[in-house]
Amino acid sequence: QVQLVESGGGLVQAGGSLRLSCAASGRTLRDYVVAWFRQAPGKERELVAAISQISNNTRQADSVKGRFTISRDNVENTVYLQMNSVKVEDTAVYYCAVRTFGRSSYEYWGQGTQVTVSS
Repeated sequence: QVQLVESGGGLVQAGGSLRLSCAASGRTLRDYVVAWFRQAPGKERELVAAISQISNNTRQADSVKGRFTISRDNVENTVYLQMNSVKVEDTAVYYCAVRTFGRSSYEYWGQGTQVTVSS
């Protein structure tokens, strides 16, 4: 079993930057595809970015392409989401999650961290 703890959320002005961290314990994140999701009030949860387990290929939602970057540090067993040029519409609770390669659903989730972007 994997335990995931997100951190780094907070209040930031539009145009600013924030870095979220997802620290894992119990298993190494190298065994999993890792993703960041977000959910804003009244909206469905959406995939923001994901990173593969071996090749470190990444993908981002169109809404964050060119602004957000996902990366992993295998020594620290942590995955990061660097958020640049944030917008008010990026306000949401951000969650990290992992899935085993080949599975369609994410198996383990963190508790989430709130990101609020002010205008």
